[in-house]
Amino acid sequence: MDRPIEKKRWTLKRIGKVGIPAAFFMVLLLYFLIGDHSSKLNVEAERITISTVTKAPFQEYIPVTGTIQPLQTFFLDAAEGGRIDSIFVEAGNVVSKGDRILKLANTNSQLDVLYREALLFEQINNARNTRLAIEQNSLTLRGQLADVEYQIIRLQRLHDRDTLLFRKQLISRQEFEQVTDEYEYWQSKQIITVENFKQDSLLRRVQLDQLNASIKRMQSNLDLVKRSLEDLVVRAPISGELTSLNAEIGQSKSPGQRLGQIDVLDGFKVRAEIDEFYISRINSGQKGTFDLGTTSYSLTVGKVYPEVREGRFEVDMLFEGSPPQGIRRGQTLQIRLQLGDLSDALIVARGAFYQKTGGQWAYVVDKSGAFAVKRNIRLGRQNPQTFEVMEGLEPGEQVITSAYDNFGDIDKLVLKK
Repeated sequence: MDRPIEKKRWTLKRIGKVGIPAAFFMVLLLYFLIGDHSSKLNVEAERITISTVTKAPFQEYIPVTGTIQPLQTFFLDAAEGGRIDSIFVEAGNVVSKGDRILKLANTNSQLDVLYREALLFEQINNARNTRLAIEQNSLTLRGQLADVEYQIIRLQRLHDRDTLLFRKQLISRQEFEQVTDEYEYWQSKQIITVENFKQDSLLRRVQLDQLNASIKRMQSNLDLVKRSLEDLVVRAPISGELTSLNAEIGQSKSPGQRLGQIDVLDGFKVRAEIDEFYISRINSGQKGTFDLGTTSYSLTVGKVYPEVREGRFEVDMLFEGSPPQGIRRGQTLQIRLQLGDLSDALIVARGAFYQKTGGQWAYVVDKSGAFAVKRNIRLGRQNPQTFEVMEGLEPGEQVITSAYDNFGDIDKLVLKK
């Protein structure tokens, strides 16, 4: 008896038709779920710079350029205008205080002095004549007062005698009244003469004081004009080196024009220009260092000039200890001006990546060294060599610090050896 044969539902062929697409679908599903979808870019490792994050002493400073200047400088200006007549000392020579440097000629000033002298002498003569007239008037008043006093004394005697005679009826009433009236008249005249003399004395004193003051003013003016002639000879205000002299024989100079300068060679300072961005962080007492040859020297900020010109301000820095031997005025120094104290910090080398990222992110190299991924970080203080790392990096990690301009917005860089 025949037995029916059951047909198999899952043959190898059928399993293959169903299993292969299912497996492919699962692979795709896993890829989308756990696969790496970040954008990638192949980069030659030799063409980039990789720096290691380290824990090390860090100090914030800025590089500035300073110029050697004398500790004290005195400028020579023309107090009076004129033509250069003589030059007694050439630039570069050492001068002592009071030494003649040059002489100006000014005909107008000389004529002015002669005119003022003549005017002064005329005023002095007028004052003498006025004083003489005042004295003569005073003498006249004194004579009048003496005459009045004499008349009163004489008439008082007559009046006293006639009063006695009139009582005895030895003279007439007319004679007695005539003497009495004359005596009273001279008494009244004495009062007026004395008051006139007092007023004249006060007025004479005021006039004489005014005359004396006027003569003194004219004498002072004449002294000033004579001093202007003396100012035509320019002398050294201090002892030092005449480092510059802007004068030639026959050259005309106006009042206040700069003629030269004298430097005191007892010491030097450094004048430095700094970007106005740091003006709030620079104060007296801050330190700076520079290298000259194989030796390092220290400086201290002595004075900060708050005026900002063309985006920069100036500071004067003083040497700590003796300045280097052989330095010269005008010599430039490359100074490291400290903005903070030395302290341990997490640091990474400076690089062109900062221009692209602003210190907000960087490409961090994987431990395998095969690729680098973008990571958010935060940088803080900086100096010309390093950045201070505030967040996002650990000691020993490596960061690509060269320029990112060719990377666009790529998330991962595949490093090719």
